Amino acid sequence: MNGTAAIVLAAGEGNRLHPLTKNRPKPMLPAAAKPILEHVFDQLVDAGITEIVVVVGYKRERIQSHFGPTYRDVPLTYVTQDKQLGTGHAVLAAEAAVDGTCLVVNGDQIAASQIIRDTLEAHDADATVALLQRSSVDGYGGVLVDEERVTTIVEDPPDDREYLLNAGIYVLEPVAFDAIRAAEPRAGERLLVDGLSKLVEWGDIVRGTVSEGLWVDATYPWDLLDVSFELFDTGFIGGQSMRNVHETATVHESAVIREPIIIDRDCVIEPGAVVGPNVCLGENTTVGSNAVVERSVVDTDTRIGASATVIECVTGTGVRIGRGSTIPGGPGDVRVADRVFENETLGALLADRVHDCGGVTYVPGTLVGPRTEIQAGTTVRGTLEAETEVRS
Repeated sequence: MNGTAAIVLAAGEGNRLHPLTKNRPKPMLPAAAKPILEHVFDQLVDAGITEIVVVVGYKRERIQSHFGPTYRDVPLTYVTQDKQLGTGHAVLAAEAAVDGTCLVVNGDQIAASQIIRDTLEAHDADATVALLQRSSVDGYGGVLVDEERVTTIVEDPPDDREYLLNAGIYVLEPVAFDAIRAAEPRAGERLLVDGLSKLVEWGDIVRGTVSEGLWVDATYPWDLLDVSFELFDTGFIGGQSMRNVHETATVHESAVIREPIIIDRDCVIEPGAVVGPNVCLGENTTVGSNAVVERSVVDTDTRIGASATVIECVTGTGVRIGRGSTIPGGPGDVRVADRVFENETLGALLADRVHDCGGVTYVPGTLVGPRTEIQAGTTVRGTLEAETEVRS
């Protein structure tokens, strides 16, 4: 089914990934040194998609200015969902931009092109849903099928039946849009899965097709580490080589680079630094002399000072980690909204333009909000709100 248009749902904020999403939507967060959404587009293009309709909303200018009107010669059409009122509402916002059969994918989950191709090739119904075999579907959508025909599709299943994981990849015929409109909103939101349930209720055919391949999602801050590491492990980046150093990067001859690693354009690795394994350095990042960086995702324009230690860390853009500061790595307890997650693998998360003045120690699980300044010699822990000034 080459030539099919794809609707990419990229309007959401990603509340559970605060504070990184204070300044940009979840699809623009880094996964292996480039935005999640860029990986999504790559897999769509590799699967033969020839037109992409992007539903944008929260901080939409970050997406539109980054990608512009085309991606890898595939035209991008932007449709705005002014209020984020559910996945079904987002799909309806894009209805006028597609004609006939269309593919729908989430813009904040990375799925291998093989899963997309399998779903397109299996489509012979009013709707087709990509399914994956997983030991648990907790926190995601679950689907029950009978001879490949969907009988039940729910969010976060409440019982222990053997659900297949809903991969968030759908092929829809025009009748599916009618079903989404006909489904009763929940708490003011229209959900795509409720529209599919309405199709099942009407007796229309909703096909479920089981596929396999890479499928990753970042729900919480520490997941950004897991997503990047899984991209390394599955060979999605770098082909046969796990050492990806951009030709414009400068790596001092005395620095030690441990694979797998990505060092993006215009990065500078100073003398005696040890970088890797499992490190992604975004564009224009500097690692100071004798610093150590391991198992971390470091976003663009970040400066890591001399003799600093950075382990299991996620940074936003423009972060300054001072000389001799220490992020020792997890496990740690992480507070997200009103929940505490115990023993998560996260040394610290430093949002955009955090600045520490050196000699700072981060207790595992620390979350630091954007534009926070931390004075020299301070020990920080827990969650720091945006624009905080921390003194020792």
